Amino acid sequence: MSLKEKLTQKIKREKMQQLIMRMESLLKKIAQIVLRKKRNKLQDLCIIGLGNPGEKYSKTRHNAGCDFIDLIASELQAEFKPSKKFDAEIADISYKEHRISLVKPKEFINRSGKTLKLLRKFQVDSNDKLLVLHDDMDLEPGEVKLKIGGGHAGHNGLRDISQQIGNDYVRLRFGIGHPPSNTDTNAWVIKKPNPEEKMKLKQSFEKALNSLDQLLQKKWMVAMNALHTNEH
Repeated sequence: MSLKEKLTQKIKREKMQQLIMRMESLLKKIAQIVLRKKRNKLQDLCIIGLGNPGEKYSKTRHNAGCDFIDLIASELQAEFKPSKKFDAEIADISYKEHRISLVKPKEFINRSGKTLKLLRKFQVDSNDKLLVLHDDMDLEPGEVKLKIGGGHAGHNGLRDISQQIGNDYVRLRFGIGHPPSNTDTNAWVIKKPNPEEKMKLKQSFEKALNSLDQLLQKKWMVAMNALHTNEH
């Protein structure tokens, strides 16, 4: 091979290497743009109210989470709209520069994980941006507590969510107490609370609304301190 041919090949290799480097740089820039656009579309927080769908289950013990998210929507003048993508009703709001979605899954409570998995995939980039509202038999009526992560404590909705996305999401727990002895728990939770329980549940809703500003801004520890003091 002549010197001229060697030089020609060397020049070609160098040009090819330069082209490859430019292509790699361009692909990196495109990836960064796509990532920025994706982040810009993400929500700062998704609040999910657990409950069973339909008028039959409205205001029942098991629907405490769903009932409370309706109160949040009313407080913020937010309107729910059906979403086929998330199999839920969703209201998107802006609160002090925070992008927030209020979510009511359309599936029954023991299948709540489906919607949470979709939210985790398309709406938020970490589980600590998911706030799940739910009833809790381990708390007495009138009690409301915030919890970050942990087990499902026998709650079928939380069990399904944890199986789908893990258990490190945030929960707002509304006490409904334990049923009387020799009572079918599954039948009891889908019944409406008695007048005294109803009054105490309303008190827990009011207390949670008082901490709504902290909850919407993900100030978990501040909200926790407020909710866990001066229990009813």
